[in-house]
Order: sequence, then structure tokens, then C-alpha cells
Amino acid sequence: MDSLAAAPGTGPATSPLPVLRKSRPAAQFKDLPTDRTLVMGILNVTPDSFSDGGKHATADTAIAAGLRMFYAGADIIDVGGESTRPGAAEVGAEEEQQRVVPVIQALVKAGALVSIDTTHAATAAAALDAGAAIINDVSGLSMEPEMAGLVARSKAPYILTHRRGNAVTMDSLAEYGNVADEVAAELAGVREKLYAAGVAPEQIILDPGLGFSKNEEQNWELLQRLDVLQAMGHKVLVAASRKRFLGSLLTVAGKAAPPAERDAATAAVTAISAYRGAWAVRVHDVGPSLDAVKTAARMIPALPAAAGHG
Repeated sequence: MDSLAAAPGTGPATSPLPVLRKSRPAAQFKDLPTDRTLVMGILNVTPDSFSDGGKHATADTAIAAGLRMFYAGADIIDVGGESTRPGAAEVGAEEEQQRVVPVIQALVKAGALVSIDTTHAATAAAALDAGAAIINDVSGLSMEPEMAGLVARSKAPYILTHRRGNAVTMDSLAEYGNVADEVAAELAGVREKLYAAGVAPEQIILDPGLGFSKNEEQNWELLQRLDVLQAMGHKVLVAASRKRFLGSLLTVAGKAAPPAERDAATAAVTAISAYRGAWAVRVHDVGPSLDAVKTAARMIPALPAAAGHG
């Protein structure tokens, strides 16, 4: 997966953030499988996660959970210190770093490939210095535009997520004529900002932002039209795990399935996404999704090369 290690940017480094102490060599990605869709495990170091209710809110419990994911076969572990669920309260960068940096250091020491789930450029920089290799910004630069300069300077892969508004306002902004085309167009607009900052095309990974400023039907339409994003020429990450639209699908006797009961549906989405060429899926329960991507790869031998190389 050497293609994940980006080429140097060509634009000026304008971010006021400190110079990174560690580089992100291509060697960090050399052991990733290239014959199937990758599985990214979600590790929320927060007291208010929608999916686990703060089960991993301390460094010790988070490290233990991350190691379980790693040994279960997760290709990447995505560590976040701020909940991104609708209505979640914002967390300051300093508090966020106190939550995530010790966890990242421990997981990297164990040999895991780690991404940092943050909207704060300062936290992203601290995470990279702690050994993280990928930046996952669900705000799509809307929170801190200086993130673009950090991405260019670090040469780290950057997951560009589509979202309108913030955690408080996004549910009110799910108005689209054609959701797939509009999501692609809005991502393309943010991509131009990344290019202007000196970010290389191969650093960019696209995430359609399922559940972020989309209603249930729009989420399903995006999953059915991943080819629209793939046509933009970048890797595509699908993050559907345990989200509300799956809970609504699994409604029984008028009651939506709670997050912990959505893993089978998540694995089904994983299999379909892998079948359609997703580069990676972001999930809470690693084992079933790892089985799903391996099965999809076996069903279509020609697919994994496309999924692995964008």
C-alpha cells in the first residue's frame, strides 16, 4: 500500500502549527493487504459515544480495546477523542489530546497502524507526532481550514468527509436534489482547497459522510452510488457502522434496533461496499467485517486491486 504515502506537496506551508518531529514514511503502509478492502476499527476515547456509551473513556480501557481490534485483524485503528454524533458537545483540542495521545502511543508501539479522528489541526499534529499515520477529519476542513496546511506538510493520507454544518446543525441541512452528485460536487470544492495548500491527489481519501447531514433514504442512495465518488479518482472509505439508518431498517414492533444490535447489518453493508470497490470500511466490530471483505474479495478476484490502489 505504498501509494498511501503521499508525494510532497507543491504549495507553501502556511499553517502556524509547529514542524512535525516525525516523518510518515511509506514503510508504515507496506504491510497493508492489497488484495481486499481494508478494515478500519473505530476506537472512541470519549464518555459520550453513541455506540458504546463511554465504555473506552479511559486510556487503559481504550488501549485494551484497541489491542483487541489489532489482534483481531484490524488493518487500521481510528482513534477519536470527541464524539461526532448529532448533537454532541464540542471538546477542546487540549482535552482531546489528553485523551488520544497516550492511546495512540501504546497502539503504535504494539505495531498498529493508527489514524486520528479529529477536526482540530493541533490534535492532528500531536497525533502524528505520537505515531499516527492518517488524518480522519469529519468536518471536511469546515472547522479549521489550517488543517490543509498540516496535511500538505505532513504528507499524511487525509480522509475528506462530506458534512454540512456541525454536530448540532447538520440534521437540519439534509436538503438535496441529487444527493450523490451534490456530495461529489461539494467534496470536489473542498478538494480544491487541499490542492491549493499543496496536498497531493494521492493523499486524499473520500468519505461520503453517511449520517452526516443526510436522512435515511439519502444514506442508502449514497451507498448505491459509490461509483460517483470513485469517479473522482480517489480511494473511498465507507463508514456506516451502527448508524441510525441501520437501526431504522431493523425496526421491530415500532422500535429501532439499538446500536449494539446493528453489527450484522453493518457487516452486510461492508460486504456490499467491498464488492463495489471501497478502499476501506470503518467499523466497530472488526471480526465480521473482516470476514465480509475477505468473502467479497474471493467472489470477485479482479476487485481487490481496484479497491487497494484507488
